[in-house]
Amino acid sequence: MACLFGAKGALMERFFVNRQTITNDHAVITGEDMTHITRVLRSGAGDMFILCDGCNMEYDATIEKIEKHGVTLRLDNERVCENEPPIEVTLMQALPKAGKLELVIQKCVELGVYAIQPLYTARCVVTKESFAKKHERYRRVAYEAAKQSRRGMIPKVLPLVELGACAFKFDYVLFAYENERERTLRRVLQAAKAGGAKRIAMIIGPEGGFEEEEARFLTGLGIQPLSLGKRVLRTETAGMAMLAMVMYELA
Repeated sequence: MACLFGAKGALMERFFVNRQTITNDHAVITGEDMTHITRVLRSGAGDMFILCDGCNMEYDATIEKIEKHGVTLRLDNERVCENEPPIEVTLMQALPKAGKLELVIQKCVELGVYAIQPLYTARCVVTKESFAKKHERYRRVAYEAAKQSRRGMIPKVLPLVELGACAFKFDYVLFAYENERERTLRRVLQAAKAGGAKRIAMIIGPEGGFEEEEARFLTGLGIQPLSLGKRVLRTETAGMAMLAMVMYELA
C-alpha cells in the first residue's frame, strides 16, 4: 500500500526529480530543494518523502545519506500519481500587468492546467524583454505550485510568442471574448464533452481585451469566440474561472 503520511500522521512533503536521473531505485536531490530538506525541514537519514518524476509516476522516498553535493534517497512503491486530470488544458494567456502572471500561473497549476503559453498581443503593456527576465521565475512558481497541490507533473511555462505565431493543434480552442453575447462556454463544453475532447486550449486577452483585428484573425482560423457570462472579468480572473469550469465539466 502506498505510504502518503509521515510518522506524525501529516501528509509527506513532495519533491520532483528528472526521471532520467533515477538509477538503481535511487535519486539525488540538489539545489534549493536540498536546502529545504536539510535546513528548513531539518531532515536526516530515515526520513521519508514522496518523490515524483514529473511524468506522473511517484515513489515513497527514504533518505539514505546527506552529502555536500546532494541528498540521496532510496525509492520504493512506484505507482501512477492519481492527481492528474484526464484532459490536457493549455492556458494561452496574454501578458498581464505587474505581477499578475505569477498569480495566474500559481492558481491555474493548482486547478490542473497542463501548460501555460504566454501570448504577446497588441494591448500588452509588459515588454517582451521584461518577460524574458522573469521566465525562470515563472517556471519556479509553477514548480512550487505543483509541489503544493500534489501534482504528478510540472506544467510548463512556455516561451512568449506573438498571437499570430501560435499553432492551434488542439481538439477544442476556447476563445474568451468580451464582445461575444450568444455563444456560451456551457454550450461549447457540452459539445466538447460529447465529442470526447482531450486536448483543449483557452485563449485569454490582456487588460483592455483583444483588438478587433486580432479577433478577426482568430475567427479566420475557425476559432469561434465565446462568452464567460454577463460580467466582464479581469484578465487574471478569466483564465482561472474558465479553467475551473472546464475541469468541472470535462474532468
